[in-house]
Amino acid sequence: MSGVVEEMGDTVIVGGKPIMNYIVACITLFNAGRSEIKVRARGKNISKAVSVVEMLRRVFVKDLEIKNIEIGTDVLKDEAGNERSISTISITLQHDKESEE
Repeated sequence: MSGVVEEMGDTVIVGGKPIMNYIVACITLFNAGRSEIKVRARGKNISKAVSVVEMLRRVFVKDLEIKNIEIGTDVLKDEAGNERSISTISITLQHDKESEE
């Protein structure tokens, strides 16, 4: 499983899967020794990313700290060359292992 964690880096990108999949991914990264991770999402998945962070904080990792929240816009081009803007969010979470002990 450590190979999977190395491929993930320190970012969980929220998409169309169920919320629990992303919560498990975050917990896996914290258990692998990461003290800081990012939860990122675009467009309609932004509300799901916020739900992931809030559920992590309230239920699974009580001493989780939201270190930073960044919002922005990505400009995407479709096949016809038309540009469209899509909102993004990146939430940086910090978890101190030492506070558990």
